[in-house]
Amino acid sequence: MQKILWGMLLLAGTLFSAELVWQKGMTSAFEKAQKENKVVMVLVEGDHCGWCTKMKESTLSADSVSQRLEPYILVKVMHGNREDVKDLPIIKALPTIFFLNANKKVLESVVGYSNIVEFAGLIDSVEKKVPLKK
Repeated sequence: MQKILWGMLLLAGTLFSAELVWQKGMTSAFEKAQKENKVVMVLVEGDHCGWCTKMKESTLSADSVSQRLEPYILVKVMHGNREDVKDLPIIKALPTIFFLNANKKVLESVVGYSNIVEFAGLIDSVEKKVPLKK
């Protein structure tokens, strides 16, 4: 009986995994970050970027990653949108992910695709620099 209950709990956790909540733009993301004193994660992507799609569909959608990203303010921007990328450092390739504090200071960044383990290490590095507020 206990095995059945544990199995049901594990299945429920899989079915109701954390879904990432993305802000509509850079301005709203940083306004929210300043109000809540949180870190912003910016995903810079492109229209026809296969690695961007893979990053979103495999790494960022993995339960272990999406759960760790819950305390962050998340925003996706298109590389070609000059208004959204004007305050970011130079973007050399796609995808590029920046972790910034509420004052737009870069804490960490990664260029190109990262697998789940690599991305977890990046989150660890951010969290060593800034204690998270959940």
